[in-house]
Parts: sequence; C-alpha cells; structure tokens
Amino acid sequence: MLRNVKIALVFDWMTNMGGAEKVNLKLHKMFPKAPIFTSIYNPQKMRGFEKADIKTSFLQKMPMAKEKHQLYLNLMPYAYELFDLSGYDLVISSSHSCAKGIITKPETLHVCYCHSPMRYAWDNWHEYIREYKMNPLIKRWAKKKIHKIRMWDKISADRVDYFIANSKTTQARIDKHYRRPSTVINPMIDINKYNISSKTKGYFLAVGRLIPYKKFDLIIETFNNLGLPLKIVGSGIMEDDLKKKANDNIQFLGFVPENELGKLYSECEALIFPQLEDFGIIPLEAMASGRPVIAFNKGGATETVVDKETGILFAKQDTLHLKAAIEKFIEEKKKFDSKKIREHAKLFDEEEFEKNLSNYLQKKWAQFKETT
Repeated sequence: MLRNVKIALVFDWMTNMGGAEKVNLKLHKMFPKAPIFTSIYNPQKMRGFEKADIKTSFLQKMPMAKEKHQLYLNLMPYAYELFDLSGYDLVISSSHSCAKGIITKPETLHVCYCHSPMRYAWDNWHEYIREYKMNPLIKRWAKKKIHKIRMWDKISADRVDYFIANSKTTQARIDKHYRRPSTVINPMIDINKYNISSKTKGYFLAVGRLIPYKKFDLIIETFNNLGLPLKIVGSGIMEDDLKKKANDNIQFLGFVPENELGKLYSECEALIFPQLEDFGIIPLEAMASGRPVIAFNKGGATETVVDKETGILFAKQDTLHLKAAIEKFIEEKKKFDSKKIREHAKLFDEEEFEKNLSNYLQKKWAQFKETT
C-alpha cells in the first residue's frame, strides 16, 4: 500500500486515550514508520505508542501541559503551523481541533480524518462556556477570543485536500461549518478484545470522561431516582461534584485497564449513553461484548445502535426520558440476544476500517498524482 510514499501523521494533543486516540493508534499500526506530529504527548496515558517516532511542539515543555492541555488551547494553532512537513508526500491528520491546521506544500497531499469540527468553537460553544467550570476572567477572555478561533478554524479547513468524516453526523457538521464535502469511514473496534459473558451481574454501566457534555449528571440523577446499581468508569473535571451528588447505589471506578473494562462490559445489564456524540466508540465496545445500549436518539449513536435490537433509543436528554428507557429495557431485556448484538458490532471491526481507509487513500493518491 502506497509504496515509496513518504507519510507523516498529525494528531491533536495526545494526553488521554479516548475514541479518537484509538483511531490514531490504528493509524500508527497501519503506518508504523510514519512519524507522528502532535502538540503535547503524555506517554504515561498513551499506551501503544511506545515505539512511535513522536515529534512534539514547543508546548510540550510548558508548565502542566501534559495534565491540563486546555490551558494552551489559544497557542495550539500556532504550534501546528510551526511543524515542518515539507519533506512528506502524504500527510494524514486526525483532527477534532487543530491538527488539520498544519501547512503543507502544493506537492503534498493532505487528507484529514475528522472526528468533529472544533467542538468548543461551533455548535457546542454556548454549552461549553455555560457548563465548564472556569475562572470568570478566563471565561470573559474566551468569549472575546472565540470569533478569531472560528476564523482560524475555517481557514485551516481550507488547507485540507480531502476530508474523511467519522460519521454521517460529522459529515453534516463539516458541510455546515466548513462547506466542504467528505467521505464517511466509521471508526473501528478490535472485536477480538471483547467477549460475551455467560451471565450478567445486575449493574448498569457508564463509561467516559467526566466532563459536562457527556451528561454524567443526568445519569446520576436518574439512578439516584431509580436506586439501581450503577458503575461509572472514567475521570475528569466533574468527578468531585458528581461523587457528591451520587447515592450509595452508584460506584466510581476511575481509570480501568482495557482487559478489566471488557469484563465490566460483558457482565453489565446495559450501557448507559445519554450524550450527543459525533460517533462514539464506547457503544460499539459494549455491543461487541453482547450488551445492549440505552442511548440518546441523536448523533453518532443512531448510526450504531439499532432500536429494540441492539439497544433502546430515547428522545430527550432528561431524567424522565432516560428513566423511561431504562424501565422499558428492564421489562423487555429477555428480548435482547447477546449473539445478535455482537454480530452487529462486527460491522465495525478494525479489518473493515483498514480496508476502507486503504482503498480511499490509494484512490486519492492516484488522483492527486495525476494533477501534480
């Protein structure tokens, strides 16, 4: 594949493993010799990149950068523009923020795998500024600067030759904010890492970073009301506040290694997923373990969760609708077939992702060479 083509990978900050970072790890495995350019890298949090040739920006040496990259969001555009990519034929950026803003020469093909247009700059802006806890002076500064950030984000999108969207939801947002066409190639999971358990253990499960848009406050309020057992995997800026709100039926597990997380998936009654995501890897991991997903009926979840077959979709992000969905699941849980749920998850196996992405890149490279 792409023999004799000099390739570079460009990722947003590498400080925690999430859905986008799992895609990045797959890109690294597909192109192991390609250097990775990123603004900030925390090796303690990024398993699988130990042998990668990682080239960081000047932000790597800034105070607290590895722990709180958000402090340097205003410098991220500058950091990516400083990277010298003049020696590469093909640059693949994986971006939900600034990675796509790198500058390439006319003889270089730049393909961006877009997880989302910059969330905090566009349609999530008002929610971000309202719900994130931050110093009032910083919040006031952010309100003044966001217009310039949007302008840079739009300009940086024009530097991309071809966009790949991780979902139809992201594709629509790329069209809305950047006015650019894109091709959908869904992210992937390694189906072989997950297994069906012979029995479940009575608890519900929620997994993710404990930040406002993930709606863990809604999950806790609902389970406080229901009194059902809930395990929460993850950490984040809302952790202390959420723990104060939670009743004794809710257990916080913090970070959980991948092998232990697979066991938690397979033994839960169902995964709770009330947030609006651009795609969402976590529901696929639960379904690969044979477990249904109770999800908000909007965004990426609608592209992976089949209502009444692999889970239950609910209409509004409030306690009333989430509670009703959970109660409906309890009434009908015998109708869900673990083997059929896992078969559905196989549609998103990493082999399919690699095949689709490889074919796409080869096609675009051939087209690009014809015109240069």
